[in-house]
Amino acid sequence: MAAVVFMRGVNVGGRRTFRPAAFAKELSAFDVVNIGAAGTFIVRKTVRQAALRAEFLRRLPVKAEFMICPARDLMELMSADPFPGADAGKDMRRFVSVLAKRPSKPPRFPLSYPAGDTWQVKLVALRGQFVLSLWRRTGNALVYPNEVVEKQLAIAATTRGWDTISRIHETLQLG
Repeated sequence: MAAVVFMRGVNVGGRRTFRPAAFAKELSAFDVVNIGAAGTFIVRKTVRQAALRAEFLRRLPVKAEFMICPARDLMELMSADPFPGADAGKDMRRFVSVLAKRPSKPPRFPLSYPAGDTWQVKLVALRGQFVLSLWRRTGNALVYPNEVVEKQLAIAATTRGWDTISRIHETLQLG
């Protein structure tokens, strides 16, 4: 079964940089497809997560954390219309955070930060190891979904925009 690997903390702000496209080529034995520059990969070959994690760590030129999920989980997320009625636009964007593990006691959703009408990040739902969120520009100091997810759930996460999640979905559909 295919898997999706999300790296945490690489190619951000000029730190822990590497070249994802070249890295994917190094992993061609696993039929790896690179998605974007943030360290997101589809692994088409069936490989145990532990073996996949070890191979990524062995070959990666920088230190990183990984969130790995079965591709079918992401496909199920996409088929469920996870953002009903949430229009994305110039000042509002949809995000998906991938958790390192599922929370033992999930909070009640939705959760807004800051609370009230001036929210910048709204955690909408938890679906397996995915946290769905909305981010909006309010003109205040910027707060991003990943920091809110990690603070509220006390679990390491990495966050991707909805466009990236859609690209993963399309690539998986193409086989």
